[in-house]
Amino acid sequence: MDWTPTISELSGPRYQRIVEAMEADIAAGRLVRGQQLPTQRALAKALDVDLTTVTRAYTEARRRGIMEARVGQGSFVSETSARRAVDLPHPVAIDLSMNVPPHPLEAQLDERIIAGMEALRAQSGLTAFLNYQPPGGSAHEREVAARWMRARVPHAHADRLVIFPGAQTIIFSLLAHLAKPGDIVLTEALTFPGIKAAAARLGIKLVGVAMDDGGILPDALAKACRTHRPKAVYLIPTLHNPTTATLSPERRSAIAKIIREAGTILIEDDAYGLLDRSASPISNLIPERTYLASTLSKCIAPALRVAYLVTPDDAAQQEMRAHLQAIVQMPAPLMVALVTHWIETGVADRIITAIRNEAVGRQQLAQRALKGFQFLARPAAHHLWMRLPEGRPDVAAHLLRNGLAVVAADAFTVDATAPHAARVSLGAARNRSELAEALRILVGALQKPTDTRQIV
Repeated sequence: MDWTPTISELSGPRYQRIVEAMEADIAAGRLVRGQQLPTQRALAKALDVDLTTVTRAYTEARRRGIMEARVGQGSFVSETSARRAVDLPHPVAIDLSMNVPPHPLEAQLDERIIAGMEALRAQSGLTAFLNYQPPGGSAHEREVAARWMRARVPHAHADRLVIFPGAQTIIFSLLAHLAKPGDIVLTEALTFPGIKAAAARLGIKLVGVAMDDGGILPDALAKACRTHRPKAVYLIPTLHNPTTATLSPERRSAIAKIIREAGTILIEDDAYGLLDRSASPISNLIPERTYLASTLSKCIAPALRVAYLVTPDDAAQQEMRAHLQAIVQMPAPLMVALVTHWIETGVADRIITAIRNEAVGRQQLAQRALKGFQFLARPAAHHLWMRLPEGRPDVAAHLLRNGLAVVAADAFTVDATAPHAARVSLGAARNRSELAEALRILVGALQKPTDTRQIV
């Protein structure tokens, strides 16, 4: 038997001591992801305890997300800290539609949330964060965030930074600030559905600009600026959603020149920038004409609802703080305090590194599983852009009938015919085993004719 926990030095019921020993050994590296655990009978014999004690311990370990049971194989250390999905809509069995970061055990999110909250409690008490706070974050919180961001964004300073409750709030606020109903904002031909929803609500017209596998085409952007005189240009230049395209330095330079000459404003959505730090934001070339949005939703967790906006100048920062106050008053103070603590102590970078490494591992798995198929991908992306077979318009629906959810191209298309493609979100799978099964279903659907439709 490879693992026998030491529980004699722990206190509390014996089943809890087994679980606590498991957690401690995972944190120390004595147990690693995917490692098979002893059978319940074997562990009960080794520890000289009742079988029911071990059964209860394994049940609790599964509830905490540190262990998973595989039918016919046994019990294993979980690959991630994700809990069992209980709210997937019928008939979805595996959901690869939501573009979220995976949570590998190496990220230690449960432990770090608990430790972070305890540090905040010891420092000032948690109730200190249950009252109204300055809109856009305190001076200290903005300074910590700005200092952290300056590694990629040299012009990030506290007096030009606003802390928002998520990037979607940033996008909505910027559209409302920069444009009025009927005005035009340019985007890539395929873009984030969130800006489509915000623009529709505000009565702002989005115009898509042609792309290739390398991202938006500078010549097409220049022509669109001359034709439409847009109030702003919204781009995702790094690990583009949905295509994963990352603009080359040459294209970034060309786009910066076009924005400057057109006299318009760039809204740079840097949601995935912390996953690929080799890509310098376009805002570094035209800081005076750029609003840069950076969120923790894609590199740590979406439910933190913490995002940072770097504005062109101090006046724009004050204006965006006023917008934030009018819409939602402030981001959640306790979440901002936790993230600020993580940044100050280096924990945020360690979490992001673990998540980036997991993303790379999942992309490698997908490269092997999808060999021979056409798709676009980048090593640290949470998703890939799958080109579907021509003459098969209902592949996404066919996948859904087989329990697998992906997002078809029409969700991202701005104002042109949607390409025959789909976004496959690798980070959404709860672990690599589930991802491998999802990719198996995907390959099967692409290789075989669709189900015969029922005639009624």
